[in-house]
Amino acid sequence: MPAPKLALVGDYSPAVTAHHAIPRALELAGAATRTALTWQWVPTGDLHHAPRDLAKFSAVWLVPASPYASMAGALAAVRFARETHRPFLGTCGGFQHALIEFARHVAGLTAADHAETHPHGATLVVAPLACPLVEQTGPLHFAPGSLLRAAYGRDTAQEGYHCNYGLNPPHRAALERAGLRFTALDEHGEVRAAELPATVHPFFVGTLFQPERAALREELPPLVAAFVRAIGSR
Repeated sequence: MPAPKLALVGDYSPAVTAHHAIPRALELAGAATRTALTWQWVPTGDLHHAPRDLAKFSAVWLVPASPYASMAGALAAVRFARETHRPFLGTCGGFQHALIEFARHVAGLTAADHAETHPHGATLVVAPLACPLVEQTGPLHFAPGSLLRAAYGRDTAQEGYHCNYGLNPPHRAALERAGLRFTALDEHGEVRAAELPATVHPFFVGTLFQPERAALREELPPLVAAFVRAIGSR
């Protein structure tokens, strides 16, 4: 049986730190979980019909560095993974766009948008952070019973960021009513990650932080290990 193939959806740039970290994070996770895995970068502009364009892939990682060349392509990748129950990980911009996709197609916020690309949008689910998190590191608190708590094996962690946008708090309740769980908060209670329950999806996680960066220190990122394990068991 061929090794599962992961779609790294995003617009690769050698100038993006996370893009350097992701392959090494996957190598470390594959070794730690004994999972044979291949991956391929898929530019967002190449996704004209996600069910066809992503059919050969077993999982999707919507990677950092937004705005994407094609917001429609990025959102289509999230929807494809969510609706086909393929393991999904979205980090930084990937998390932000996962919120928008879920808001539009599950929570009924059909005009959900991103303030970076459409600052005058009617329903800005993703908005500027009160305190930008470009090259910042901070503590996280994981919700009991969450996939994140299980992946890290502890209640707290320190993670790094490179972002200026996050969840717009007024829309949090609508997303929660629709079934999204916010399972990592910072020390001020601000949302830093979300996931779908295992009863709804086998692995659907988005993080505002960039766990892949640990691989640049030759450290295994726990969340990437959990993601790879989910891909191998699919």
